[in-house]
Amino acid sequence: MSQFSFQLRHVDAASGARRGVFCTPRGDVQTPAFMPVGTQGSVKGLTIEQVRQSGAQMLLANTYHLALRPGHELVRKLGGLHAMMRWDGPILTDSGGFQIFSLGELNKVTEEAATFKSHLDGAVIRLTPEYAIEIQEALGSDIAMVLDHVVALPNSHEAIVDAVQRSVRWAARCLAASSRDDQALFAIVQGGLDETLRRQCAAELAVMDFEGFAVGGLSVGEPPEEMYRITAATTPELPVDKPRYLMGVGRPIDLLESIARGIDLFDCVMPTRNGRNAMAFTSTGPVKIRNASHREDTLPLDPECPCIACQHSRGYLRHLFMAGEMLGPILLSLHNLTYYQRLMASAREAIEQDRFEELLSHHRQLWRKAGSR
Repeated sequence: MSQFSFQLRHVDAASGARRGVFCTPRGDVQTPAFMPVGTQGSVKGLTIEQVRQSGAQMLLANTYHLALRPGHELVRKLGGLHAMMRWDGPILTDSGGFQIFSLGELNKVTEEAATFKSHLDGAVIRLTPEYAIEIQEALGSDIAMVLDHVVALPNSHEAIVDAVQRSVRWAARCLAASSRDDQALFAIVQGGLDETLRRQCAAELAVMDFEGFAVGGLSVGEPPEEMYRITAATTPELPVDKPRYLMGVGRPIDLLESIARGIDLFDCVMPTRNGRNAMAFTSTGPVKIRNASHREDTLPLDPECPCIACQHSRGYLRHLFMAGEMLGPILLSLHNLTYYQRLMASAREAIEQDRFEELLSHHRQLWRKAGSR
């Protein structure tokens, strides 16, 4: 019997947004939920306690990067990802499929495996669906992702069809290779920007015994409206009683738009990457803290935010970045993660009260009128 389950608690009457609970052996995840990205076993610049303070419930780490450095067998010897990171909540690991795509000319994909060169030392790596599962089982993550075939967009119809069919076959191989009953396996729906292919892929995967389903191959440069369109076309084909995960997304407004289209889980490097580059998300819109307008500003970054960054003035935060002090990127990274978690909490509350459309409308107006100040 599976140790994982998804309980759908409420569906917003107007939008169809879902409020649920994803139950795992390491604790329940209230959904919709955002996962901070700890690619190499670390959320950049932050201690694990700071990540907890942000309100994070579940983290993401990356199979490809951890297999290269320090190596999945060493992670196993160090007690697995949870012991190594000192994080006792759920962890999801990506399979490496996106890295195969992002390495571009360095890779070759056949039916059996993806062969590519390490970005660290040029060593040749041969990643099969079975090996992707072996690595993730050694890492000890709670949720493992199947190995999928991601292709660049735009692309020929034939190339996208080939990638979809291979992704379905690889998903079945990953399922057959999976052996840990304490690790859930999520499938990944591909199909580019073709609604018919997306529906077909989702329908083929939905009949297999996966614990959750992801929408992959988006947020790779297509307009947001295209991402929303494909997400809306895909989610109705997925089981109602399983969590739905939109991979690598995104801006705060993208999260809310995707929740309205039936998505439960998200991850993205944006909050920490933008924080390291002096851009903060706030309740009144994005703020570029290096702007001269903040030089003498005594107000907090966001008066609605309880994080430690917002105990300081905008003028002080700007000074940290102008002086090259590492505290600046740390504080803004923590603030942005806190903002994302507060946004998800507000979405959950709004869904429960059947007022998610009101929340979404407010944020649409905010993003339309707010440039980076």
